[in-house]
Amino acid sequence: MATPLSDHDKRKQISIRGIVGVENVAELKKGFNRHLHFTLVKDRNIATPRDYYFALAHTVRDHLVGRWIRTQQFYYEADPKRVYYLSLEFYMGRTLQNTMINLGLQNASCFLDSMATLGLAAYGYGIRYEYGIFNQKIKDGWQVEEADDWLRHGNPWEKARPEYMLPVHFYGRVEDTKDGSKWVDTQVVLAMPYDTPIPGYMNNTVNTMRLWSARAPNDFNLRDFNVGDYIQAVLDRNLAENISRVLYPNDNFFEGKELRLKQEYFVVAATLQDIIRRFKTTKKGCPGRTSFESFPDKVAIQLNDTHPAMAIPELMRIFVDIEKLDWDTAWDLTRRTFAYTNHTVLPEALERWPVELMETLLPRHLQIIYQINQVHLDVRILNMILMELFRDFSELEPDKFQNKTNGITPRRWLLLCNPGLAELIAEVIGEDYVKDLSLLQKLNDFVDDAAFIRDVSKVKQDNKVKFAQYLETEYKVQINPSSMFDVHVKRIHEYKRQLLNCLHIIAMYNRIRMNPSAPFVPRTVIIGGKAAPGYHMAKMIIKLITSVAEVVNNDPVVGNKLKVIFLENYRVSLAEKVIPATDLSEQISTAGTEASGTGNMKFMLNGALTIGTMDGANVEMAEEAGEENLFIFGMRVEDVEELDKKGYDAMSYYKKIPELKHVMDQITSGFFSPKNPELFKDLTEMLFKYDRFKVFADFEDYMKCQEKVSKLYQNPKEWTKMVIKNIAATGKFSSDRTITEYATEVWGVEPTDLKIPPPSEPREAIEETARALKKM
Repeated sequence: MATPLSDHDKRKQISIRGIVGVENVAELKKGFNRHLHFTLVKDRNIATPRDYYFALAHTVRDHLVGRWIRTQQFYYEADPKRVYYLSLEFYMGRTLQNTMINLGLQNASCFLDSMATLGLAAYGYGIRYEYGIFNQKIKDGWQVEEADDWLRHGNPWEKARPEYMLPVHFYGRVEDTKDGSKWVDTQVVLAMPYDTPIPGYMNNTVNTMRLWSARAPNDFNLRDFNVGDYIQAVLDRNLAENISRVLYPNDNFFEGKELRLKQEYFVVAATLQDIIRRFKTTKKGCPGRTSFESFPDKVAIQLNDTHPAMAIPELMRIFVDIEKLDWDTAWDLTRRTFAYTNHTVLPEALERWPVELMETLLPRHLQIIYQINQVHLDVRILNMILMELFRDFSELEPDKFQNKTNGITPRRWLLLCNPGLAELIAEVIGEDYVKDLSLLQKLNDFVDDAAFIRDVSKVKQDNKVKFAQYLETEYKVQINPSSMFDVHVKRIHEYKRQLLNCLHIIAMYNRIRMNPSAPFVPRTVIIGGKAAPGYHMAKMIIKLITSVAEVVNNDPVVGNKLKVIFLENYRVSLAEKVIPATDLSEQISTAGTEASGTGNMKFMLNGALTIGTMDGANVEMAEEAGEENLFIFGMRVEDVEELDKKGYDAMSYYKKIPELKHVMDQITSGFFSPKNPELFKDLTEMLFKYDRFKVFADFEDYMKCQEKVSKLYQNPKEWTKMVIKNIAATGKFSSDRTITEYATEVWGVEPTDLKIPPPSEPREAIEETARALKKM
């Protein structure tokens, strides 16, 4: 008689059933061995772990290719409206496991993943940076940046497409001719596309992310060859190719660098040529499109943040100067094609370019921007030029402004990073929630189910033990896995208030020191994130956290009650480890500063409780789960505005809150920097004199709220019930929902459940499905 399966084995079976049919195992093995041998030219005796990874990646890619080609054939046949998502940064994370999950063998950034899963004919466009955002090393407590040479070993997922290389122009001058304006004497850089497949979840759709790499043309700087220096001319090719060399850190701090503007124009110029080529191409036997009348019915372009905004004057330039449309027709088409997402309300993050730079680099575009501005001025908007902010525009055309709550893909942020929880949920409510996250509300039926509470708690504990082992190996600090894992991971920025967290750590430390035998709920406080290389204050914040950690972690009085870890080089693959192990998620930015944020959603989905202000998506998380199921503290937006009117006086809080005074005195006196007591002077000066984010104003309430957190943590059953209520409320925060709203309300396309016929079916099946799509 067969032995009954244990819970663990049952769960394993769910994931295996989702990942790969048993009949495919032999085929996968065969593909793996073939790639090890023929692609990597290695045998088992000398193969490294990286060789094995590449062999598996190539094998999985083989499974994708048929579907990838099929998807493009299907779009060619059905001719749907296509959506183009332009972004200067796709944080992809690692691709192998995500691809296996979505293929049904086991990522894209969340939105690309959702577009493919919803069957939208979508394309992501960006730059193929040779160096990603820097690797962060912590040396003597300071952040040190190292180059992220992520392409050093090659990228098994991408396919170079030199046949689609396109020219991009810079500099030059504008000539007015009888046929209109001509941009002449330009410097040309070539844009070489690299395509990466983006698979939808179990629906045979594989969309494309196309990233552009800068290449110098063969005659770059060689025109003066006869009088010049051939060697130098060849070396100068680097100047052109620098455009795609490195990703600028997204630090909510704008610097008007020429290279950045070049990157922004480079990606939009190449992308728009590609979009227009695709628009003009139709099925064999049909004449190509010559009229642009239907352009907005076939093309929707979403600009992610201000970075690709040059796409608007560039499309106008193409329509007016090259395709010879009149201005009004071109402007009407352009307005109906583009939509734009703004992510931040911090003024220093919005881009402002010097007119002289624009005039030198993109002279024709500056003329077009002036002309667009004139059109606005002519429409009775005398007080408003294009450099104005949203309020004027929103009052003028309110129907153009919408709010979209951001979202995350449950494929990466649950199935991949937390399989134990994903499978436990599947056991009680079935597997359909992976494509419809709103089904998680069914978990409300299990809030009081003793067995489910126990299982949820066990999954969290297993994740914590695993992460504690990782931390002990990496940081040589003994971690108490039954302590509360209190996690604050995000970019280091004053508005995100890592400083408020740091003040709380010091206050907890002081309490333990003053009364070592008093009961204390043990905590491991984990803070991680990168500071922009030029952002002095953010780097000082890191140094303060690491200095406090040094003192706390080595104090024998504290023991294992409190530990502080600064996570080095926080990135997507580390997020996948820490988020499933987190008990408490810190989302403590000043109310009114965070546009949305998605980290908070990832933690909520993975069974962490949130301590936070009423800022960004916390507001909607509280609406969905009930404010009583989050630890909300601090000023609301109206309180912040009130305080601004009255004038924020940091010193008054310092004088009236003894615990705050004690903490600040320690930092100021050099308690955490005995060798250099003045070390944190810039930080303390900022907190006392010009803290725009009002850390002291929320200190007292934050401390009280943290006590509530500790109290609940002592009652594991009630804590886990609140966790289940939170997970049940995360349905709204799927990027599938965000993209569905974009599709129907902004892009004018409908998501579809139609499954593209797999490569094993004949070509006619594609035509049949395409006809079905047209009828919908």
